[in-house]
Amino acid sequence: MKVNWRGVLPAITTPFTAELAVDHEFLAKHCAWLVDSGCGAIVPLGSLGESATLSFEEKIAIVQTCRRGVSDRVPVVAGIAALSTAEAVRLARRAAEAGVGGLMVLPPYVYSTDWREMKAHVGAVIAATGLPCMLYNNPVAYKTDFLPEQIAELAAEHVNLQAVKESSTDVRRVTAIRALIGERLDILVGVDDAIVEAIAAGAVGWIAGLVSAFPAESVALYRYAIEGRTQEAFELYRWFLPLLRLDTVPKFVQLIKLAQEAVGMGNARVRPPRLEIVGSELAEARAVIDTALATRPKVQVSYAGQR
Repeated sequence: MKVNWRGVLPAITTPFTAELAVDHEFLAKHCAWLVDSGCGAIVPLGSLGESATLSFEEKIAIVQTCRRGVSDRVPVVAGIAALSTAEAVRLARRAAEAGVGGLMVLPPYVYSTDWREMKAHVGAVIAATGLPCMLYNNPVAYKTDFLPEQIAELAAEHVNLQAVKESSTDVRRVTAIRALIGERLDILVGVDDAIVEAIAAGAVGWIAGLVSAFPAESVALYRYAIEGRTQEAFELYRWFLPLLRLDTVPKFVQLIKLAQEAVGMGNARVRPPRLEIVGSELAEARAVIDTALATRPKVQVSYAGQR
């Protein structure tokens, strides 16, 4: 299935049972709910999906469950990250065999170095299949920063590199990439509390986090921003920002899962080394979520053309 990089593409959480096994039954249900709400793809196995805590076989099983949950309605775009290039390439190929529509290519876990080595790593993953790929640039989390000129170099060498998830937190990167390569790549924002600004700068898609708990609001915010409905966008954005900022701190996984629990679509379980938040940290997070729920706006937006 062809990937449409425009729209809201949820970077989903990985749900766990009480025994911390992957909860495949809920995962399929969650994916279907997100698509029913207007999301244009499902993106498992990212940092929000606790990918580093998952075994290789668990990752493939998650991809298969996501595909079952969405049927043929939207593509699944698998996050590809590993400690070694060889394992990342193997994961990309197995994900392709499992029927994903595209790949989100990350730099290697732990090891961050110069452009020559990082280019060789992500280039090997992009070239491992013929699937459309999105490069994930997140220097805050992974300490590897793919600069606009380096992204342009990759785009010139790999025809199946179709998009970049820009999570540097600097929306000026959107215009810098556009200045170098025009419309060659679709640019998606990967930082929840920069979505309106990034779209104004030229981004066309959103790899979203809080969408796992608030899909209708996420889709509405994206549509308002992309359609230039400025007043509606900023009214919804003002309500949403305290929630969206939960995606920008080290414990974003725990916080987003807590939000899912609050809306009845998931639980707060995480795999160690992460632990569920407690004490004042928990009280502060619940206050943010409870306030948002108490003042939650009604949104209604047409999803025509979204997917």
